[in-house]
Amino acid sequence: MNQHVSPAASLRPAPDAAEDVVRLVDLKRHFGATAALDGVSLSVRKGEILGIIGRSGAGKSTLIRCLNGLERPDSGEVFVEGREISRLGERQLQPLRRRVGMIFQHFNLLSAKTVEDNAALPLKIAGRPKTERRRRAAELLDLVGLAEKARAYPASLSGGQKQRVGIARALAADPALLLSDEATSALDPETTRSILALLRDINRRLGLTILLITHEMEVIRSIADRVAVIDAGRIVEEGPVWSVFADPRSEVSRSLLSSMRPQLPEGLAARLSPTGNEAVLRLDVAGETARGSLLSDLATAVPGRFRILHGGIDHIQDQPVGTLFLSIPATDPDHVAKAIAFLRARAARVEVLGHVAGPV
Repeated sequence: MNQHVSPAASLRPAPDAAEDVVRLVDLKRHFGATAALDGVSLSVRKGEILGIIGRSGAGKSTLIRCLNGLERPDSGEVFVEGREISRLGERQLQPLRRRVGMIFQHFNLLSAKTVEDNAALPLKIAGRPKTERRRRAAELLDLVGLAEKARAYPASLSGGQKQRVGIARALAADPALLLSDEATSALDPETTRSILALLRDINRRLGLTILLITHEMEVIRSIADRVAVIDAGRIVEEGPVWSVFADPRSEVSRSLLSSMRPQLPEGLAARLSPTGNEAVLRLDVAGETARGSLLSDLATAVPGRFRILHGGIDHIQDQPVGTLFLSIPATDPDHVAKAIAFLRARAARVEVLGHVAGPV
């Protein structure tokens, strides 16, 4: 976790969780016959980190452009801090844009300007005095852990350092909302973790509301409070991160999560068939079900042999979320049915993947 938060921590008051910084109402945007946004309604509460995830072409970029006033929706409403912005003119949008900071995938730094000048650029555009710009830049570079790089130029920085400058620049005008557009996609995994830790640290210390756009579920897992899954211009699933990870309801959510969730080993999956002497079950558990003694209770309530083949329990937002693969002798269908009924009664999600002939 970044430890360089100092004077800037006092710049914003404590967040009021009941207040929406962003509210989208039935947002629609078409490009020809293609619906980039098709009735999106969404809110982001003050002090919250909301992750929006989807595949390429799902509508993420159009959504973020509507939020910062670069794109006008065909219909619907965009509220930022309670003000509807979708029909404002360019001059009216200027002060609002200063309330919305933006960090980008490819940093967008000015190569001929120092780190200090890049961080202070929004204040220069706003016509603030040089002394104020330097003071604010010093605060922000300390905040992001780059105080010693103030006089350096972007060419001498690593990718992670460049993104830290981008974050400092986005915070320069003391925004109410920070938009992160695939901000870690160009970074290696270790640097990604450090940038996400910095964003979470800033969120907690400054109460800053963050809306991040990504195609990586690991980013959502690491930092977001809630997640909204977008597909073909529609929000197909939304909720606390741990809940969506535990029980993804949409096909696109399951697909995006597939690389992060335990999978049946390939050798065993290849042996699955409609019949066989062992039934193979997939068991998804979360919350109190995952905390409890589910399997030992199963052994007591439905006596008989079963084996754990694979799986594990993870913790997301302090909630246990797990997937287990079990084998149960299939020679007695009634026994298998009783085991499944018991597990489902205990709020486990159970799927019969198939059967295996011979030992598992």
